[in-house]
Amino acid sequence: MQHLIRTDDFTKEEIEEILADAKLFSDGRFDRILQDKIIITLFFENSTRTKSSFEIAAKRLGAEMVHLDVAKSSTKKGETLVDTAMNLDAMGPHAIIVRHQNAGVPKILSNHTKAAIVNAGDGAHAHPSQAVLDLYTLTEHFGNVAGKKIAIVGDIKNSRVANSNIELLTRFSMEVILVAPPQFLPKTSLRYTHHLEEIIDEVDAIMSLRTQTERHSSQSYASLKDYASDFCITEELVGDRDIILLHPGPVHRNIDISDAMLEDKRCKVLEQVSNGVNIRMAILKKLIAT
Repeated sequence: MQHLIRTDDFTKEEIEEILADAKLFSDGRFDRILQDKIIITLFFENSTRTKSSFEIAAKRLGAEMVHLDVAKSSTKKGETLVDTAMNLDAMGPHAIIVRHQNAGVPKILSNHTKAAIVNAGDGAHAHPSQAVLDLYTLTEHFGNVAGKKIAIVGDIKNSRVANSNIELLTRFSMEVILVAPPQFLPKTSLRYTHHLEEIIDEVDAIMSLRTQTERHSSQSYASLKDYASDFCITEELVGDRDIILLHPGPVHRNIDISDAMLEDKRCKVLEQVSNGVNIRMAILKKLIAT
């Protein structure tokens, strides 16, 4: 059984196949190729976009969805996560979509299930479907992304979105430049800077990230307002440059991105949300339909 825990679980050719399927699904079609398939969502961490996106994707493919209410599950009675997964797997689902606040949980569960495990985000580790939809959004705009430069801006150290995008976008020959305050930068071999102005004239795209306040014991910035003064993506910063803007959501308005830039035609945030459904349809098709 194939799982999707990290972006590198799929080869470049498999990613290209998913992008092509997502393009076909982008016309809004309902393709019942997963009729009589059962998918369980197991979200131990809050989610709006990812959970809804997977649910809509599954329903458009004809699958039956079962939602485990974690607050009422046996994990609250002391059952281990592995036991929960094994018991759910014994009921015969075809896939289990997992989000957890701790890195590594989906990988552990994948060792104990016959169902395909889909990582919908684990701690600060990985968010593979988000990275694939980001790549799709970029390819829809640029065509061939090889040689394009993208700045990933913000709380990179604590971002599973950044981790997955760095692996995937560099594999598709994009140059990734990291932009963050020192305390938000991981150890990296990639080019990086602490100042947006240093790279704004050379990048083709900017991916702003949400500050992961829930993953910090303390903030080095006195306030998010102080952070925004250095790293918010604004009209003044971007000017009339031919740059597109991405963000995985939820956006902290006027902290990550200004209101004006969110309304700008170069902002692709809502396109990312739309593309997410099509990409997740393609991912579920690959993992379950074949």
